[in-house]
Amino acid sequence: MSDSYKPARKRRGVALPVVIAGGLSSLLLAFSLTPTFSALTAAITNSANTAGTGTLVMTETSSDMGTTCTSGATGSATCSTINKFGGNTASSGYMALKPGGSVTSTVTIKNSGTVDASTFTMGGGTCTMSTNGTVNGSATQAQLCGKFNLVITAGGTSVYTGTAAAFAGTTTTIGSGVTAGSTVTIVVKITLDSSADATYQGLAITQPITWTFGA
Repeated sequence: MSDSYKPARKRRGVALPVVIAGGLSSLLLAFSLTPTFSALTAAITNSANTAGTGTLVMTETSSDMGTTCTSGATGSATCSTINKFGGNTASSGYMALKPGGSVTSTVTIKNSGTVDASTFTMGGGTCTMSTNGTVNGSATQAQLCGKFNLVITAGGTSVYTGTAAAFAGTTTTIGSGVTAGSTVTIVVKITLDSSADATYQGLAITQPITWTFGA
């Protein structure tokens, strides 16, 4: 009887530490899953974090013609009501130049947006020829465009001097940009060369000029 009793006692001695160890593990796990709370807290929520886009808008105004054009919401526009090679009607003389005759036009270009323009450029378009009346000379388009001389100033500084033919395809940087709200005065003088003869009569040129702000 004593021999069968001892093994059972031994088994109970081994099982007890295992039970105790399992219980401690469960207790530690329970403590680890229990949320902790702080008696003091401090917090700030920034509820008004906003950002927006500025505007870069060009406004051109002709004091000679009382006309204003704006680049608008799309960022570009074509303005056919400001003629920088003369007036707004033939009676102003821009379509009746004689050799050595000239016409001067003045416009202002304003940065009417909210951001500064870091660059301001002027681009000369293609010079094309058309007839102007019933009596027309035999000069070619290239010859006619070469007989019209341009002098363009911006803010009192010369930015182009040369023929309409040479002006085509050029891009000129004007100053170092235009700050928001600032205005630049542009003066364009066009002269029919004094060497023009009867072969240049009854003809006209058209040449676009593109002004561009960059930011």
